[in-house]
Amino acid sequence: MVGSGPNGLSAAIRLAQEGAKVLVLEAKATPGGGMRTGEVTLPGFHHDLCSACHPTGELSPFWRTLPLEAHGLRWVHPSASVAHPLDGEPAVLLSRDLTETADNLGPDARAYLRLCKPFKKRIDALLGDALAPLRWPKDPVTLARFGLRAALPATTLARTAFRGPRARALLAGNAGHSVLPLEQPVSGALGLLFALMGHAVDWPVVEGGSGNLARALVRVLESLGGHVRTSRHVRGLDDLPPARVYLFDTSPAQLANVCGPVLPPGYVARLRRYRYGPGSFKVDWALSEPIPWKDPRVARASTVHLGGTLEEIAASERAMWEGRHTERPYMILVQASAHDATRAPDGRHTGYAYAHVPAGSTADRTAVLEAQIERFAPGFRDTILARRSWNADAWEAHNPNYVGGAITGGVADVFQLFTRPVARLDPYATPNRRLFLCSASTPPGGGVHGMCGYWAAESALRQLPRFAPRRLK
Repeated sequence: MVGSGPNGLSAAIRLAQEGAKVLVLEAKATPGGGMRTGEVTLPGFHHDLCSACHPTGELSPFWRTLPLEAHGLRWVHPSASVAHPLDGEPAVLLSRDLTETADNLGPDARAYLRLCKPFKKRIDALLGDALAPLRWPKDPVTLARFGLRAALPATTLARTAFRGPRARALLAGNAGHSVLPLEQPVSGALGLLFALMGHAVDWPVVEGGSGNLARALVRVLESLGGHVRTSRHVRGLDDLPPARVYLFDTSPAQLANVCGPVLPPGYVARLRRYRYGPGSFKVDWALSEPIPWKDPRVARASTVHLGGTLEEIAASERAMWEGRHTERPYMILVQASAHDATRAPDGRHTGYAYAHVPAGSTADRTAVLEAQIERFAPGFRDTILARRSWNADAWEAHNPNYVGGAITGGVADVFQLFTRPVARLDPYATPNRRLFLCSASTPPGGGVHGMCGYWAAESALRQLPRFAPRRLK
């Protein structure tokens, strides 16, 4: 196994469950991939370096079968999953209580209930099918009902389902996680799915930081006899030990770079044509006090979507897709310390926010992000003790999987959602029967849920008995 992100560790655990001897090679000094936490601003302030809030983690069909809590994981739940501030009126809150959420949507309360209620009790079945490769679904009726709405662009879904700006803004904020223009088909899917997850579980953070999720997964793997070796950067075939099969939790580009000599040139060329999409610009803040939101209820949520109305968010996401920056970006902000006191010294707080930017952008967007927060939380700048900014290039330097700063594993549009990294009946397998890709660049794509790794391991298990351990050549 090469790479120890959520998918690499999940694949390793699944293989170990079947009695395979598993070795994970990790280039960094610590395992985790996007699940890392560090003191990057001031001592005592613990910042999640990439993933921070984990609805798909707690609801992951595979991780729910693992004894993660017995190995040190503790989920910390807020009283609301999402807050969406708006100018001149109270924020919209997405909480586990479906009726409470509907009640703060004004004229669209009934419409929201009609949209979400049929799926509330079927969220486990829906996620089981949504977080899987293209196959016959286990619950085809639920998935078909979901797909009739979710296949629409988010802008179309918002405007046909709702009349008022509040419900439309809530859907747009959720849909922004897709890193697609909201006018594109299937962008509505993530908007609706994230809303449904908020009615299944209050979106949690990990006590002490996302790095503790990685530690719990490593401990599960070790309890099954697997091993992780850190500071082992795999640059070529000579860096790989003998094995029966190899799984790469890497970008398609890295797979091509390392394994090009044992793959057909045509397949390598297709890997290199993989589309990664826009990047991200992120800032971590050490704060003297909680963020001073105009609407104090925003503090209830683990995640805050900043960007205003549906129209504003759609314009921001269209701009980054077209290679432009905007002065009022759509942002995802996580206020972990508001719910987890271990993140900062007594009385102090951390802040985390990112916006989508053109791929490879080196622009410093710190002032723009802070101005957008200040718009909904006047006095925010006065609370800043220290900050660290990450442009798109810095993201890729931190983790080569984030090509051009793309932190979700690549574009998830209709052309690449189920054909990632290339169109094959088994998207995890390669023409070399001993070689598999298990990263977020395979179905079901980005998110800290481990399901790409789980399905890749299932594919690898079918080949495992065919081979004896030997070098890849």
